[in-house]
Amino acid sequence: MAIDRVTLEILANHSRAAAESMGYTLFRTAHSAFVKETQDFSTGLMTPAGECFATPNDLGAVWFTTHNYGGAIDAIDEYAEGDICFTNDPYSGYVATHTPDIHLWKPVFHEGEIACFVGNHIHHTDVGGAVPASLSRKSTDVHQEGIRIRPAKLISGGEVNQQLRDILLANVRAPDQNWGDLKAQIAAVNTGERKVHEMIAKFGFPTFRDGIEGILDYAEAQARDVVRSLPDGEYFFADYIDEDSVDGNPCRLALNLIIDGDSVVFDLSGSDPQPDSALNMPTGSNPRHALLMAGLVWVLYSLDPTILMNTGTARLCRADVPEGNVLNPLYPAAVGMRTLSVVRLIGVVIGAFAQAAPDRLPASPSSGGPVMNINTFDTVSGRRVVASIDPMAGGAGGNPVEDGTDGSGAHLGALRNTPVEVNETEVPFHIVRYGMVCDSGGAGRYRGGLGAALEFEAWSPNTTITARNLDRTRFCAWGIQQGRTGAPGLFLRNPGTDHEFDWGNTDFVTIGPGDVARIVSDGGGGWGSPLERPAEDVLMDVRRGFVSVEGAARDYGVVIRDGAVDEQATAAKRASLAPEQPSGFYDYGPEREAYEAVWTRRNYDALTEILAALPIHWRFFVKRRVFALVDAVAETDRKGDGSEVRAAFACVVDDHPQLSDAITPPPAPDSAAAE
Repeated sequence: MAIDRVTLEILANHSRAAAESMGYTLFRTAHSAFVKETQDFSTGLMTPAGECFATPNDLGAVWFTTHNYGGAIDAIDEYAEGDICFTNDPYSGYVATHTPDIHLWKPVFHEGEIACFVGNHIHHTDVGGAVPASLSRKSTDVHQEGIRIRPAKLISGGEVNQQLRDILLANVRAPDQNWGDLKAQIAAVNTGERKVHEMIAKFGFPTFRDGIEGILDYAEAQARDVVRSLPDGEYFFADYIDEDSVDGNPCRLALNLIIDGDSVVFDLSGSDPQPDSALNMPTGSNPRHALLMAGLVWVLYSLDPTILMNTGTARLCRADVPEGNVLNPLYPAAVGMRTLSVVRLIGVVIGAFAQAAPDRLPASPSSGGPVMNINTFDTVSGRRVVASIDPMAGGAGGNPVEDGTDGSGAHLGALRNTPVEVNETEVPFHIVRYGMVCDSGGAGRYRGGLGAALEFEAWSPNTTITARNLDRTRFCAWGIQQGRTGAPGLFLRNPGTDHEFDWGNTDFVTIGPGDVARIVSDGGGGWGSPLERPAEDVLMDVRRGFVSVEGAARDYGVVIRDGAVDEQATAAKRASLAPEQPSGFYDYGPEREAYEAVWTRRNYDALTEILAALPIHWRFFVKRRVFALVDAVAETDRKGDGSEVRAAFACVVDDHPQLSDAITPPPAPDSAAAE
């Protein structure tokens, strides 16, 4: 039956409210700080086929607005009243995307028919595996990342599967915490079930049944209207994760964005092959997987905040990602650091769309601040403590109308910080400092958001730290429209002492009593020329401690003396700085510019073509060998046209002749097409 737009809006609001009620139930009853403080969870309502038609707009992690539970739902043979199912296996249905994310879903019946499903996920602080908190860039396959449970019934007909529960809890480091969080998830889906029954009673089952499909269609129509407002064309953008593995090369994410009328194609085939590390993003060749669509949702919502957020939003887009790509890995690739790949991909999508909407989208947000996890012991009781102590989100990018948010970078802004008092109550350690970092935001007409610094002292031996998703210590968040890059991140031991040590991008370290760890997240990129920022705004930044007096003169050309702007000196300083301003649309910073002087787009195109012709298990190996050979080429011999890459590959084949038999020849041209 056709349902009018007014009724659809009302039903959509009721559905979103139901998802929010689930979210509040979950985070008010959960045990771990990662849920009750950080809010790393999601809740949603799904159609009988698994399409998500309602999620909260500003509660919990908002990446999952286009999630599709269909693969997990179909893995269960049959459903009955009172069933609650769960999984955390990244390769079963591609609902869970790394092992700590445990997803629950429950069928809601009406007169014997499944009306919809309600579901949620929590990022559990630890699910076993090689390191506390389960995740590290060092992992090389998913078996090192903790226990995996394929889709199964945790509760059948209202009764807990005690054997399955016990197997799960026997393989984690803090079982009481995990079971407490699971009970919160159970309470949340029960809340969702109750709210759905209330909606059916209010609207009637036919309106509810047809309306949830209409909500998806409505969101699709809204999204297509936004895309039609953008100019057709192809827009290329790429960015890099600092390292593809421990002490590795950069990991490239490349997007060729194609806008055609009211539809969009994400060609991601130029992204790197799946690495022997945990950066892989499991999407199961689903062209609209929620993680691939997260950047699209960000862009569409930025361009039109009135659109509904659900699976229908992404129907206009198709992502082309070949198997064996970092964004579409094959089992058993490690996937624990997929968050880092997702946030970098979101930035890549924003960077490509910014070319189509240059005066409507922001500069790059921070996307290298880690989620900090700690494993330590209470000295008095001997109790083991496994806790997430803070998400170091960094700064958002400056945008066409305002500065970027400080310390809460855009796509990670949904993750709340944990108050110092809560951390020190739950974890036996001392926080020395937690605050914003002066001069870390990218300079611009609208300044990039500041990065944050967390410094803490360990009290116990063998205190291990997992700085999950640590990055941007090399390649900074980019600025646009003459805005400058944000400052890079840092990870130090005993800063400011004779024993200071720079961990770089190392994400798993051990410290002892009295050692101090300092983590600094990167700043967001600036938007617009910093020389156009009003001098009084710069002065206010200086007074607030956001910009130093030296930074005001160096980056903005604003000279401050005795707490006031020296207008004459400022005019002269800005005139002297004007010739030095970036001339291109983006400012990438010197590290990336130097890197891309060697690894040009044509060199990458050649590498992508070569690797695509190889079996997947050879690709990362060959990439590393080619990089080593190309990096050794004398500067005077570099051409950047792909020839040095092809020459390097020929050397690799000479060293490994078995590669000759593994190369897939290019397809023969179609004779009819040729004629």
